[in-house]
Amino acid sequence: MKNKTILVLVLVFLVTGCTVVRIDTSTIDNTINVVLSKKNNLYNRIGKGYKYYIPRGVSYIDTNEFNEELYSNGVYYYLYIDAVSYFHKKQLEYNIDKSAFYSKKIDINDKTGYLQITKKDEKYLVEFVYNYSKIESLVDKDKIEEVVLNSSYILSTVKFNDNVIKLMLDEEYFTNKEEKYDIFEKLGQNNGTTVLEDK
Repeated sequence: MKNKTILVLVLVFLVTGCTVVRIDTSTIDNTINVVLSKKNNLYNRIGKGYKYYIPRGVSYIDTNEFNEELYSNGVYYYLYIDAVSYFHKKQLEYNIDKSAFYSKKIDINDKTGYLQITKKDEKYLVEFVYNYSKIESLVDKDKIEEVVLNSSYILSTVKFNDNVIKLMLDEEYFTNKEEKYDIFEKLGQNNGTTVLEDK
């Protein structure tokens, strides 16, 4: 009886226990396809009109408007959120660059983008665009897969707040309310000499 109880408990644990999903990162293509295909609603970073998830091991450093600087394992990531293109639903145009180390157009989950990796002297410039967002990073060759994995998680989780973006991009929101002010309104001019008018 005791053995049956243990067997039942083990089976219950196996059936209801946590499942571990291992991402095959043996190639850049696998990494992109697996991560970008997941429906992920996580977020732990909120900006003006957008939010996204920063994976474990990546740290937030600074924000300047729609530009954010992140850091992980000796590598800086420069994230740009293209709220204007998102708001106007501008379609991305990209032609594969056969001279690049890696160049691929991406169309997953009704979101488009591209990944281009170009050799720059002894480093590699990673330009990853997806979901109206872009990450750039200059890395050593042995860090490319890690940067692509982290960037995939970040870019796949970007979510926009339409109401906030609409408010920010409203012409009146960014237009300075200028008021004409004439300092000579109460002053009289007499042969090039300015004098106060008598009241």
